Amino acid sequence: MDTLNNASTWHRHFNTQAPYHVWATHRLLEAVSRLPGEDYQRDVGLFFKSVHGTLNHMLVAEHLLWYARFAKGKSPVLALNSEIEPDRERLAQAIKGGSANWTPLIASWSAERFDGHLDYQTSQGAPLSLPFAATLAHVFNHATHHRGQITAALTAMGQPCPALDMVDFLQTEQASKT
Repeated sequence: MDTLNNASTWHRHFNTQAPYHVWATHRLLEAVSRLPGEDYQRDVGLFFKSVHGTLNHMLVAEHLLWYARFAKGKSPVLALNSEIEPDRERLAQAIKGGSANWTPLIASWSAERFDGHLDYQTSQGAPLSLPFAATLAHVFNHATHHRGQITAALTAMGQPCPALDMVDFLQTEQASKT
């Protein structure tokens, strides 16, 4: 496969991945909104302890670090566990808004952009240059990983969880077009 076809494949992939990401994030946050406050803040053994801590980390990593790197070419210095938004509702709104930012950003890139590199600095200030498409895939895989942690925590607390599979999203999208 030549470079252009590979880049076009990545472009199509991420133009599907971004709307899926918005859909899955909204469904997760809807389920989390029904969680009692004490369970929302409770240490349930996640890497970032609680559902709140994990959501806060998602805001930091995805929106404040990675989005800034991809959209603005900036590399903020920020700890991955920084408490950005202590208010539950404002945190959910910030995550929803941040997830929506990826769709127009990705649509604005040429297909050739996906064959390049992302040059940035780590949170500790070390310079890196990584494959653009693979690094963007990391952003969405990271979100999927943490959504999975939160749904497992919801299940362990006896709460209902939404279906977040890509296939469910694709079926929903297909049904909305008929």
